[in-house]
Amino acid sequence: MQGFCPLIFCTSQIIIVRAARRAVRTGKRGKHGIASDNKEKTGLQFPQESPLHLMLLPAVILLLIFNYVPMGGIVMAFQDYRVTKGLFKSEWVGLDNFRFLMSYPDFWNIMKNTLVIACAKLILGLIVPVVFALLLNELKSKRFVKITQTLVYLPNFLSWVILGGIFATLLSPGGLINHILEMLGLGNYYFMGDNSLFPGVLIVTDIWKNFGYASIIYLAALTGIDPGLYEAAAIDGAGKFRQLIHVTLPGIAPIIFVMAVLSLGNILNAGMDQVMNMYSPQVYMSGDILDTYIYRIGLEQAQYSLSTAAALFKSVVSAGLMALAYSMAIKYGDYQLF
Repeated sequence: MQGFCPLIFCTSQIIIVRAARRAVRTGKRGKHGIASDNKEKTGLQFPQESPLHLMLLPAVILLLIFNYVPMGGIVMAFQDYRVTKGLFKSEWVGLDNFRFLMSYPDFWNIMKNTLVIACAKLILGLIVPVVFALLLNELKSKRFVKITQTLVYLPNFLSWVILGGIFATLLSPGGLINHILEMLGLGNYYFMGDNSLFPGVLIVTDIWKNFGYASIIYLAALTGIDPGLYEAAAIDGAGKFRQLIHVTLPGIAPIIFVMAVLSLGNILNAGMDQVMNMYSPQVYMSGDILDTYIYRIGLEQAQYSLSTAAALFKSVVSAGLMALAYSMAIKYGDYQLF
């Protein structure tokens, strides 16, 4: 999906440029005074914004070097790529890599793992931050709210390299979690090596890491609700629960809808950095996702064409879902990125 982000950026710039040209042409068709005003504004606009364009230039150069130039490697998905022959001399095989990928026995199991883990993360990643924001919004002690916010935000700034080691220790057969479970008489579990438990470990740890930071946007939305609505509801005899149902949730429903729709583009992103730092060959059956599969066959097994085909398949599907998500957000949520 990262390869298509620059493409979306470029498309948006083209739309903006076309809109500007259309505005200029519209001005020219009108009266002479309007056309001259447009010319004056157009002539003055670029010199005034030239510092901003210069600030943007390094980012555009990096975008071209690291995002657009490497996209030429997509051709490997249609070749029997050999390092010794390079891109221009490797044999062209058309869609053979995609056919082999679809017929690979483990591919559809990997797709299932990716969808299950990603969907669970997306759903809980919406529900948990909303519930947390609602609970935090009801607290009266500002000091306690600030301390709680700081504590729950901190895990978001820790990398999965660090957290992977921490969770591997906590969830090991001799770790703290199993000691607590044994004290409660619930037995001992091998969380990191059991195919039935490992997907749950990935989902729960990801939600724990990100829910605090994700709740910021919902807390901001809660501050935008008119206090007069709560006062009117209280006068009508509505308690806290009814105020939540009839005032709070409808007030933040648009932002919840927009966040849910925009998350569709990440349906195939189950968290490569997390899985890479937490899984092992013992849990490939339930924990192997599309990104880790692409990494293994591409870098570890040197099957560059096959890994490129898998990555291109993922990017095309994600780009289609993202386009659908933005169209739904514009149509039903009155949200536009540009």
